[in-house]
Amino acid sequence: MSAALDLYAKLTETTDEKERARLIAQAVEALDARFPQISELATQSHVRESELRLQKEIREVEARLQEQIREGDARLQEQMKGLELQIKEVDASLQEQIRAGDTRLQEQIREGDARLQEQIREGDARLQEQIKSVELQIKQVEVNLHQAIASQTRWMIGGLAVLGIILKLADLLISS
Repeated sequence: MSAALDLYAKLTETTDEKERARLIAQAVEALDARFPQISELATQSHVRESELRLQKEIREVEARLQEQIREGDARLQEQMKGLELQIKEVDASLQEQIRAGDTRLQEQIREGDARLQEQIREGDARLQEQIKSVELQIKQVEVNLHQAIASQTRWMIGGLAVLGIILKLADLLISS
């Protein structure tokens, strides 16, 4: 509206008809520049036609996308099956390796156990020999001890006999 008021103000100020015609021509030219030609404006049928065409294109794009999604899903399913097979193969391989390792460990344990049993038997035999040796030494000490006791007992009895004789002699000497 400001353009219309501006044109009105210029027309009222100007008294020259040529100037007024020029101002009106400029205003019409400005209006033409601002608004498209009526032939270029879309009609209701053009809008409906464009809308139908766009809807058709949207359906076609959706159909293509659905097909691409189905194809991608099928590819992913195939890849997943392949991966599942690989996982099963790796699992089977690992299970076999575990069984082989378990068998080796059991064999090593049996070998180690056999070695330890042999070492225990050898140690037990050595200890038995040492025990027998100590028992013999104890018996020898007992024999030596009995001999020493017997020898001391003889010395004691002999000493007591001598003492008895001395006492008897002393008694005889005293009583005489």
